[in-house]
Amino acid sequence: MKKYFFIAITSVLMAFNADGQTARGVKIGYIDMEYILDKVPDYAQAKNLLEEKAQKWKQEIEEKKVEIAKLKETLKSEKVLLTKELLEEREEEIAFLETELLDYQQKRFGPNGDLVTQKAVLVKPIQDQVFNAVQDIAEAKKYDFIFDKSSDLTMLFSNQRYDISDLVVRTLTRAQNREQKSKKLLEKEAEEERKQEMIDDNPTLVERQKKLDEKRAAREKLVEDRKLAAEARKKEAEDKRKQLLEDKEAKKSGTVSDKGTSEEPKEGTSTGETAEEKRAKAEAAKAKTLEERKQIIEDRKKELEERRKKLLEEREAAKKAKEEARNKPK
Repeated sequence: MKKYFFIAITSVLMAFNADGQTARGVKIGYIDMEYILDKVPDYAQAKNLLEEKAQKWKQEIEEKKVEIAKLKETLKSEKVLLTKELLEEREEEIAFLETELLDYQQKRFGPNGDLVTQKAVLVKPIQDQVFNAVQDIAEAKKYDFIFDKSSDLTMLFSNQRYDISDLVVRTLTRAQNREQKSKKLLEKEAEEERKQEMIDDNPTLVERQKKLDEKRAAREKLVEDRKLAAEARKKEAEDKRKQLLEDKEAKKSGTVSDKGTSEEPKEGTSTGETAEEKRAKAEAAKAKTLEERKQIIEDRKKELEERRKKLLEEREAAKKAKEEARNKPK
């Protein structure tokens, strides 16, 4: 069959080459189905599950073999003590278990067994996707023939530049990514609809969500304030360090006499502030910042205390109203 197929393909190619009216040469490509299947994540995952099943079936077969071996060993040691009827009964039991084991092996690993059947079911959807991708590529790239390297067709030589397997894999991957994005979008829309239904069924959720959003905004504002305060402290420390370095550099560049007395400042220059004055100013600014932060904290504490007091008063008023309503004569 391979021989006739190869001869037919060769004849077609020769006919294409001999046709003088053909505007271009014959464009041929090939794929490696096994390579493509190994690159498809869905197939790899399903293949691993199938291999786990196969390992479980093999383990069951081994357990049955061990059981039969134990029965044979026991029969061998007790054979001289058994009557003819009991001996035949034991032998029939062992023969039945061996037949049952062979049937189970055929059911799981035979030519038409579960392993082959499930593998075919597993490969079929991926093959359909590959065939569709190959057809799209052939139409887009103007291929005349595309073969499967892993099929029954014998390829005596194949140049790598005609291999479009990676192109097929990229096509399948893009399709899967689009499908996954569509699934995520549908899940997001379903989640939003579910939340809206919950809100419609229970209006109190709106108020609860509003309070949660307010608390979240307050937390974010507090974090932002702390971040700004930290940046301010960092900038203050950086300015202070820079000033100290400038003072140190100024001392190094000054001229000092041998007797330890400094020279008079030159005309047109200004001595400016001393290091002590600058340090005092920095300390005063730091103290002012700390005082402002302390005042902010005190204001917040006062506000929280007022809110707590107001809440207690409201609760007390509600409690008093309930008691009055309860004690009111009917």
